Amino acid sequence: MTDALRTVTGLDEIKALGGADLGRTDWLEITQDRVNTFADATGDHQWIHVDPERAAAGPFGAPIAHGYLTLSLIIPLFTDLLAVESVSMSINYGLDKVRFPLPVKVGAKIRLHGTVDEVHEVRGDGVEMRLTFTVEVEGEEKPACVASAIYRHYA
Repeated sequence: MTDALRTVTGLDEIKALGGADLGRTDWLEITQDRVNTFADATGDHQWIHVDPERAAAGPFGAPIAHGYLTLSLIIPLFTDLLAVESVSMSINYGLDKVRFPLPVKVGAKIRLHGTVDEVHEVRGDGVEMRLTFTVEVEGEEKPACVASAIYRHYA
């Protein structure tokens, strides 16, 4: 069961999130159709992703999602954990570190766990939020992805 969506209003409430555990999302199944669509969008049609028959005989025993597909799914999953209101602009400022400890096999289910590591003020009437995102795979001990992300929000 997913943790409840947390909504914050304005910069002061964002600042108060420092150290907060935002919880986990519901599970999302990774389908071959999603993998194929990502392959089409990026031009990455490597057989370990898009050829189920060949991939079944390959090193992972099944086709796997692109690492960058897993990373990109953080964005929609994050919106299930935190809603920010009453700011003029929110931007994804970047990533400090990304790792892919475990491939995500097609048919697996993933979910996002988010924590707010710190929040501090930045020039231009804004705040910077540093978060750790962990993409968990149902039934697996290792995560599929761990990313240190930075978001900025402006009044």
